[in-house]
Amino acid sequence: MKARLFAEENRKWWTLAAVSFGLFMIMLDNTVVNVALPSMQRALHIDRAELEWVVNAYALTFGVLLLTGGKLADLLGRRLIFIVGLVVFTGSSLACGLAKGPEVLIGARTVQGIGAALMNPATLSIITATFPPRQRGTAIGIWAGVSAMALAIGPLVGGVLTEKINWSWIFFINVPIGVIGIAAARVFVDESRDTSQEQRLDLPGLLTSGIGLFALTYALISTNHHSWTSTRVLSLFVLAAVALGLFVLLELHQRYPMLDLSLFRDPTFAGANTVMLMVGLAMFGIFFFNSLFIQNILGYSAIETGATFLPMTVLIILVAPPAGKLSDRVGSRWLVGLGMLLVTSSLLIFSTLDRASSFWNILPGLLVGGFGMALTMTPTTAAAMGSVPVAKAGVGSAVINSMRQVGGSLGIAVMGAVVATQIHGHVGDPRDAFVTGYHHALYVGAAISLAGSLLAILSIRQIHHREPARTPEPAVGA
Repeated sequence: MKARLFAEENRKWWTLAAVSFGLFMIMLDNTVVNVALPSMQRALHIDRAELEWVVNAYALTFGVLLLTGGKLADLLGRRLIFIVGLVVFTGSSLACGLAKGPEVLIGARTVQGIGAALMNPATLSIITATFPPRQRGTAIGIWAGVSAMALAIGPLVGGVLTEKINWSWIFFINVPIGVIGIAAARVFVDESRDTSQEQRLDLPGLLTSGIGLFALTYALISTNHHSWTSTRVLSLFVLAAVALGLFVLLELHQRYPMLDLSLFRDPTFAGANTVMLMVGLAMFGIFFFNSLFIQNILGYSAIETGATFLPMTVLIILVAPPAGKLSDRVGSRWLVGLGMLLVTSSLLIFSTLDRASSFWNILPGLLVGGFGMALTMTPTTAAAMGSVPVAKAGVGSAVINSMRQVGGSLGIAVMGAVVATQIHGHVGDPRDAFVTGYHHALYVGAAISLAGSLLAILSIRQIHHREPARTPEPAVGA
């Protein structure tokens, strides 16, 4: 029985299980932090702008360095970079839990983002290199299901740890998970890398993209305390435009660019990545402000807030794997289009909530949103990864994940700017101003997700899988 369980034909599934440990830790970190935000704010005496940086320091570093993580995985070895990322993420999680002030916490969250950026593209590129095309959608569906499982468990576990012990334990919980992930990766994951051509890091591309994305996010968050026409905000927007424009020019002329812009000539790859950016813009900011709304406006405890999100995330767990399998058969186009339309509906349902709302008013938005996210995330990822060569799986994985993370970071900043604009100058109960700003942010998110639905239908095409003539050669000594 044991020999059959660990037979060679089953090894790819054990590989999937091993990388899922690391993925689980990354996604768990997203949701436990959102639930604990009000407790962190009270314990560390930080304002809302600093609170946004607790989330954005991680999300932005994660998003900016994903392309570098993908390139390093292709260059030095996917298993190696995955394990290095696990070590960095686990150590920085310990530092987050030990933080006694906002500066240390934000700094440790930044290092966490570095670890996640090394791990995340490696997980998806390992899957792409391990599974044949006919099984890849199924494997990616399971990969997405593990993400959803972490999202489902995270709010409730985060609420229990925050309320019954201390908010710092939301980070300490990553340590044993990280140790298990490191051990599993060493046993079950074979080393692989891109041997198709010479590789090297693109430091100018990394620098310009980092400066541009940081300046853009900082400009949006700065609107919490400065007007949109202030010198600081306008200067940051100009710096972002110049740096990102320079990044595009560099990538077009670099011999070995960090981001191979020729990949975007494929309409499916370009469309899927743009849709993923829109998912991040529309949903991540709403997750952030939903947690604040439910706790600070409706008066829910941390545990109650965590439990409130369970219907959405459990639906994602149940629907994501079959959605990935279905995308193998019928393609991703209409699944993503329908999913984004359901996400739009979910945001509009949330926009009807007010200070008198109950769980039963929240539930319909959670159910519609969970189903929509499951139909969107897995088929979008499968479409993007199916349109790049296996040899470029690391970079392809980095691009799709970078789009989600950068979109999420910008989404939090954009929604925060919308809420802050409503609060500034408001006379009366600040909770009323927050609710109005929350509604306006939801309308913005709904418009973005509706545009994403139309884009998916127009750009994503059916991918006809063919077995590759050759797969990436394993590294020497694998």
